[in-house]
Amino acid sequence: MAVSRVLVYGGKGALGRSVVDFFKSKSWWVASIDLFPNEAADANIVVTKLDSWTDQEQEVNAKVEETLGGEKLDAILCVAGGWAGGSAKAKSLVKNSDLMCKQSIWTSVISAGIASRHLKEGGLLQLTGAKAALDGGTPGMLGYGLAKAAVIQLTKSLGADSSGLPPQAVALAICPVTLATAMNLKNMPDADHGSWTTLEYVATLLHKWAEGTERPATGSLVQLITKDNQTELVLFE
Repeated sequence: MAVSRVLVYGGKGALGRSVVDFFKSKSWWVASIDLFPNEAADANIVVTKLDSWTDQEQEVNAKVEETLGGEKLDAILCVAGGWAGGSAKAKSLVKNSDLMCKQSIWTSVISAGIASRHLKEGGLLQLTGAKAALDGGTPGMLGYGLAKAAVIQLTKSLGADSSGLPPQAVALAICPVTLATAMNLKNMPDADHGSWTTLEYVATLLHKWAEGTERPATGSLVQLITKDNQTELVLFE
């Protein structure tokens, strides 16, 4: 029986760890890309090139090539990211914007390049946007908003003809509001946690899509809307 293979970009982060653990529980071969290894993964690609986009791409591509040894991937899941605030008058505006671009845009574009070479026909490429970037403005978190807006544009372009992805491959972006990470729970103890999407829900959803079940059309932006601890998927038109 053929082994299903997934590459998780950001596999040591809060969401990434949940995704790696869930896919492992379903007997998938899992590779993680991150700044640190995830011990639960079958293979780790540790990123050390942090200052240059092209250097990071070259490093990751070389390590992916070596790790896969000619095997193709059923899914590439880019769950790397982060959050930083700041309006136009914030002293940290440029610094935070640069960080958001590195964490969201760099990883998404590099994932798309990996998919063009190593994803199976009909495979899944998933990127991570944000509902806030769909809502018309993020004045208090400019860097975060612009980075996620770029990921959203990238996803739509990857879903179009001649994007360079393998035939019948599907590119999707999840656009959550707030994820129920330990850090978010610590920093916002008084928030409405019933409106936060659990990591387990996201991991289960991505596994279902990776298996080819109930996938939206390629190029779709999928909002994760949670209310009273129940999450609904809403396609952004």
